[in-house]
Amino acid sequence: MTGLIHSRRRFMVLSSATLAAAPWLASCASAEGGAAIPAKAIGMPWPNWGELPDSPPPAPQEGSVGFAVMGLGGYAIGKVLPALANGQRCHVAAVVSGNPEKAKKVAAAYGLPEDAIYSYEDFDRIADDDRVEAVYNVLPTGLHMRWTEKSFAAGKHVLCEKPMALSSEECERMIAASEAAGKKLMIGYRCHFEPFNLRAMELMRDGAVGPIKSIETAQQYMMGPTDVSENWRVVRALAGGGPLEDYGLYGLQSALYLSGEMPVAVKAVTEQPANDPRFAEIFSSVTTELRFPSGATAHLYTSYNDAPSRNLARVEGEAGVLLMDPATGYDGQKMTLTRDGVSEDLVPGDPNVQFARMCDHMAAAIRDGSEILTPGEMGLRDIVLIEAIYRSAAEGREITL
Repeated sequence: MTGLIHSRRRFMVLSSATLAAAPWLASCASAEGGAAIPAKAIGMPWPNWGELPDSPPPAPQEGSVGFAVMGLGGYAIGKVLPALANGQRCHVAAVVSGNPEKAKKVAAAYGLPEDAIYSYEDFDRIADDDRVEAVYNVLPTGLHMRWTEKSFAAGKHVLCEKPMALSSEECERMIAASEAAGKKLMIGYRCHFEPFNLRAMELMRDGAVGPIKSIETAQQYMMGPTDVSENWRVVRALAGGGPLEDYGLYGLQSALYLSGEMPVAVKAVTEQPANDPRFAEIFSSVTTELRFPSGATAHLYTSYNDAPSRNLARVEGEAGVLLMDPATGYDGQKMTLTRDGVSEDLVPGDPNVQFARMCDHMAAAIRDGSEILTPGEMGLRDIVLIEAIYRSAAEGREITL
């Protein structure tokens, strides 16, 4: 897998020489009507999903790494906080939120003292808090760079949620801040710790379907009525182009780690319906074709405006087919390997372990100095490819990488 994580220098050359600065932005219309959610860290209401524990978790083990969870949305409350509490080498040491009532409620549920609650205004004082060694940045994408830089400036390691940032330039700044601080930077690519996807990677490395001919991925659902005043995922300054960075990134990642290759060319088409408040600033769907050095191709589709919901990855090789459907969810994964006309359902483990394993992996990198499987360079790699996808769609032509 490390072969896919090219050097920082290569990505600097690729992003500056091959990809002009965000040409796709011109194809996104500006919002009209209600004011958009601002591109700054603010306190949002209690999310519509995610549950708190009935009682605080037990005291952390000796040597456990304390994390401050920054941004208390549904994913933080429903997945990140429980993962840190259930990890073997990590624990929740603080919370960061712009909503005082929400922060106090979450802190109480995890047994945190009042001085372990931080706002965005007083975040800088966390530099003096030895209970916190790392920050898990779960803010909207458009805020990742600023608050990752602030976390490094405070002397903390950072586990940043995916996608890493809105542009390759922002990714470069985050990597530079990590290096300047001498602190670890990891991107929250949970599927690299999930049993079904790990088994799929292993099968492809072992040639289970023979030489790969094609890969198909689809991540789609029908987004309900919303607009830029109430949902940050449809605000360009916070979410970028929309479904590709959010849901479709899983398909892009799948194409890379299942093929074991980096594409040599990309061709893409975007859609943005007129007069739909959901897509005033973002695309509704993105269709992408990747060509790999081996001759294999990948066909990726992602959408916020398509039903029924799909989340699949399918690899067709000369000797068989691997199908994952669902492929990259929080749970419920299914995987079937077909060879010589015989299909076998594979169940390599419980998908729910992916969250705690990811947090423990970061803790191990901090405590033991071990290599990070999903470092900032991987996040940069993916944003560079996303920029190429948007450039291809904007210019209506295949982009050679």
